[in-house]
Amino acid sequence: MDRFRDIRAYRVGWLLTVLDWLFAFPLLWIWSKRTTNGIRLDYLGDRKQIEADIKHGAFFMTNHRDIVLDSAWLSLLLRCRYFIRPFIGIGNNLFAYKWIEVLVRFNRCFVVKRGAGAHAQLENARVLSAYIRHLRNQGKSIWLAQREGRAKDSNDVTQPSVLHMLTLGEKDLFENVKTLNICPVSITYEYDPCDYLKAREMQLKRDNPRWRKRAKDDVESMVTGIKGWKGRVVYRLTPSINPEIDQMLTEHPEYAQQSEHEQLQHVCDIIDRHIHCGYEIYERGADFDAYIESRLAKIDMEGKDEAFLRDKLYEMYRNPEINHRKALAKDN
Repeated sequence: MDRFRDIRAYRVGWLLTVLDWLFAFPLLWIWSKRTTNGIRLDYLGDRKQIEADIKHGAFFMTNHRDIVLDSAWLSLLLRCRYFIRPFIGIGNNLFAYKWIEVLVRFNRCFVVKRGAGAHAQLENARVLSAYIRHLRNQGKSIWLAQREGRAKDSNDVTQPSVLHMLTLGEKDLFENVKTLNICPVSITYEYDPCDYLKAREMQLKRDNPRWRKRAKDDVESMVTGIKGWKGRVVYRLTPSINPEIDQMLTEHPEYAQQSEHEQLQHVCDIIDRHIHCGYEIYERGADFDAYIESRLAKIDMEGKDEAFLRDKLYEMYRNPEINHRKALAKDN
């Protein structure tokens, strides 16, 4: 019995490679020309060290800006430069139609099941954790963003629950995190085409804490993210966190005796520092205020709170700069 049948990516071998080079990758490059001022793969620190870290497979943990293109463009950049094509985790909340699930699973995507009861969620987490470790034991690379809510205001903070899922059933948390070989990646869009949709969602949740996105809302975000203008886009690879875990334990051996929650938070702090230091910071000109007002005008909703929405739009672009400065100050 295939334990991973309900979530695993479909394997099509050489056919996928042929389809990538003939259709998928050319289309992604063409689309990047239409919707960006260029996508760039960059590095935080020693490029040769980073290349050595990812050579035999890595767990690419990123911040999250776009439902579809975050992973698609990273996969394109890694495949063209290093012939690495990571397996990609996709939440089943995005499968508004059956054909979407079939298509993405044929493109090295595995399913992250969400929205079940507590018992089912725990079992889903166990199966997902085992599948990810199965892939890593084979030397495969993996891309995983975190739940959709973390990116709404661009205040990217790694959630301990994600790392907890990845280490379910393992005794030595730090050693098991190291076997994943986590290499954080910073993703920075000059302009977020879904910014006005995210601001609208934040007001809807403020006004009604029980509000939840519908399937058609996810589809709208997917289409808007793909078609919208993004300006300059930078993917910045950062080194494996393993040496920092070793250094941390050398300097603070007492961490090995702490609770799992405390240990997870230490690892999250390292990942966040990598991502925050890796942000590309864009200079905002005098026309940025006009841009914000144009995005505000696109929001159509009952009880529209323009002051709140305007503040949230500015906040989305301000938070990465704040976190970047704080992370650099800690490193110095």
